[in-house]
Amino acid sequence: MSDDEMNIDDTTGVVRRKGRGFQSSAGGNEGGVASEQTFDRVESSQAAETRAARSVEGWIVLVTNVHEEATEEDVTDKFAEYGEIKNLHLNLDRRTGYVKGYALVEYETMAEAQAAIDGAAGTTLLDQTLQCDYAFVRPPPTGPKKGRGRDARGRSASPSRRRGD
Repeated sequence: MSDDEMNIDDTTGVVRRKGRGFQSSAGGNEGGVASEQTFDRVESSQAAETRAARSVEGWIVLVTNVHEEATEEDVTDKFAEYGEIKNLHLNLDRRTGYVKGYALVEYETMAEAQAAIDGAAGTTLLDQTLQCDYAFVRPPPTGPKKGRGRDARGRSASPSRRRGD
């Protein structure tokens, strides 16, 4: 049987691509695959200026001092005026069936979440004053101390090693 009868494709024009964006050994992109991709930014420029951190889907506001007999409707009515509520969690105590005292309200944008924090903090819901803040916050910046390694003398900090000095 000849090659024509078996319908074998000629593979002389095939370019083999493998690994991370199909980069060639020369460093350029073959076919422009990696250069055409665009990625969404997770954080906006506003987020860099504040201590708030975005969750996977949106901005979550932690509302504390919620009355134990409050319902989801009460919380929704209170926070719907600041923006569209994407998600709302009002956790209940298993033993008593009452609200645990906090609620999580999720908004799509940081502006809506900030408006809810500014507008609802200090207001009352069923005769209790609400407190609001972001559920996720950035930790303060920490880094290695400059001018020092693990220890000032470069040894282990265990007490047994220090006795031999």
